[in-house]
Amino acid sequence: MSSPNQSTSPRFAPPDGLATTDEHRHVGTAAEEWTFEWWSDDGSIAGVTQCRWEGRRNWAEYAWGLHRRGRPIMQIVQSAIRPREPMILKAPGFWAEYVCESAFDQWTIGNETHAVELDDVDEALGRAYGNVVPMASDLEWYATAEPERMLNGYRQEGVIVGDIETVEGVVVIKEIRSVRTHRWVSAGPLPSVWEPAPVAHWPARLAFRFDGDRAHDLVLTPDGWAERGH
Repeated sequence: MSSPNQSTSPRFAPPDGLATTDEHRHVGTAAEEWTFEWWSDDGSIAGVTQCRWEGRRNWAEYAWGLHRRGRPIMQIVQSAIRPREPMILKAPGFWAEYVCESAFDQWTIGNETHAVELDDVDEALGRAYGNVVPMASDLEWYATAEPERMLNGYRQEGVIVGDIETVEGVVVIKEIRSVRTHRWVSAGPLPSVWEPAPVAHWPARLAFRFDGDRAHDLVLTPDGWAERGH
């Protein structure tokens, strides 16, 4: 896949106190999480993916969602995945992978599975019964700014480009804004990475519910996804 205009940018250094190896999984953590989110300037298309490791149980959770204005949302939720390799997740009929191509500079995120289409986002927080459709995505993430420290990890702004294959055809994403995060804790829970939403936000919404009733209910703001207020 060809790189975007930002591909000529210099490689970015790790945040203070971290090394390039901190991009990868940390052994012995209680919980560790990677997120990638992307959105167009007008909010007509946006998405998010999350991979979360639960160290004590030695399994992973995965979520992926896509909003397109005027279309049902597409969502994937997989829980209790027993990983075969550090960043490759496999289950019956499901494959997903996060690949660090160049530390703090470039990642590839892909999957191939079935997603659920939902007209009502509230269903995503319940039984998530909808239209099951095959899909696959191949997305490239490129950094556009230095990584910044945040509580329990770091975040970094960038852009996403790539293709999402659906039953209706290929959705081409042409270099839209993106933010990624990576956090880990050696003990205790890892709270949601998304802050509460401001009062004013776009109508775009995605939601995910995992085993144990952990859930995210997200709305889109001009600066990315945020937890919806209730």
